[in-house]
Amino acid sequence: MSQLRVPPTLFHPSFPSGISTRLPRPPSLRRDYIPCQVRSMVAPDNQIIVRRTANYQPTIWGYDYIQSLRTEYVGESYTIRRNKLKEDVRLMLDKYVHKEPLYQLEFIDALERLGLSYHFEDEIKKILERVYGNNQCNYGLKKDSLYATALKFRLLRQHGYNIPQESFNKFIDENGNFKACFGEDCRGMLYLYEASFLSVEGENVLDAAKTFATKHLNEYVKCKEGKDPYLFTLVKHALEFPLHWRMLRMEARWFIEVYQKSPDMNPILLDLAKLDFNMVQAIHQEDLKDAFMWWKRTGLGEKLEFIRNRMLENFLWTIGGSFQPQYGYVRRMASQVNALITTTDDVYDVYGTLDELELFTDAIERLESFLPRMLLA
Repeated sequence: MSQLRVPPTLFHPSFPSGISTRLPRPPSLRRDYIPCQVRSMVAPDNQIIVRRTANYQPTIWGYDYIQSLRTEYVGESYTIRRNKLKEDVRLMLDKYVHKEPLYQLEFIDALERLGLSYHFEDEIKKILERVYGNNQCNYGLKKDSLYATALKFRLLRQHGYNIPQESFNKFIDENGNFKACFGEDCRGMLYLYEASFLSVEGENVLDAAKTFATKHLNEYVKCKEGKDPYLFTLVKHALEFPLHWRMLRMEARWFIEVYQKSPDMNPILLDLAKLDFNMVQAIHQEDLKDAFMWWKRTGLGEKLEFIRNRMLENFLWTIGGSFQPQYGYVRRMASQVNALITTTDDVYDVYGTLDELELFTDAIERLESFLPRMLLA
C-alpha cells in the first residue's frame, strides 16, 4: 500500500516547539493553458469547440489528511486553565490602571500582538477611553517621546478614535520635516513607521513619517554592530510588511515565538497566548474538516474536472476576517461561498465559450429577480 503523502505544515504544532511559518508554493498554483477539443451544447452538432484548460494540479491538501488532523487541546481541563490565566491578566489590567498611560498602552499592544485582545475587549476599551479623554494634547504621555506618541496614535486610531496627525507636530522642524535627531531612536522609528500605515488620504504628515522612518530603519538593518536582537527582529519583520497589513492570526503565531526573547516578556501573558492559540487552532481544525466534507458532498471536483480545488485557501481567508472561536458558523458559510465563487470564476475564465457564458449570465440574472420573492415566501 502506498504511503500517504504528507503536505507541508498547515496547522502549527503545539507550542513550544519551534517551526517555520513559511509554506512552500504548491505546484497546483500553476496555470498552463492547454487547448481541449469538445462539443458545445449551444453550437451546431458538426462544430468542434476548442476550449482552454488551466491544467490545475491536484490539491496537496487531501481529504483524508485533513480529516486525520488531531489535537490534544480540547476539553474542560484546558478551559479551566485558560480561565485562570485570563483572570490573572485581568488583575494585571486593573493594576495598570493606576500607572501612567504608557504602561497601559504597552500592555494592550502586547495583548493584541499575542492574539489575546478579544478576551479583554471591555477592559481595553475603558483604558483607551481614559487615555483619549485625559489631556488630548499629549494624552498624559511623556512629552517628547516619539515612541510613546506613535504607540498611542496607532492604538487609538486602530480602535476608531479620532486622533489627528498633528500629534506628531512636535517632532517636525520649521521646514515641515521630521527632526533628524529622532532618526537615532530606532524604537521610536519602528513605532512611527507602524503608525504611518493608518493614515488616510491627504495626511501629509503621516506620508512624511513613513518615508522618514523607512529610511532610518533600513539604515539600522544594514548596520552590523551594537544591535538589540529583539528590536532587530521586529524591525526586519516590519520592513517586510507593516503590522496593519498582516493577517492577525499568523502574526500572533510569529509574535509568540519572538515575544519569548523580549526583555519585557510577561510569563503569564506568554503562557496564556500559547494555550489560547492551540485551543483556538483546535476549533479551526474542526471547521476546516466540515468545509472539506461539504466540498466532497457537492461532488463539484469530480463533476467539473477543470475547476480548482481551493477549499483550504478559501477557509484560510475566513480566518483572516474572523478567527474568534464564536464565529465558527461565519467561517463555514464563508468558506462555502468562496468555493462557489472560485468555481464560477473558473467557468468564466477558463472553460466556458462566449455563447455559453452569455446564457449562464442570463440565467443568473433571471434567478436574481426571483430570489427576493423566494426569500419572502
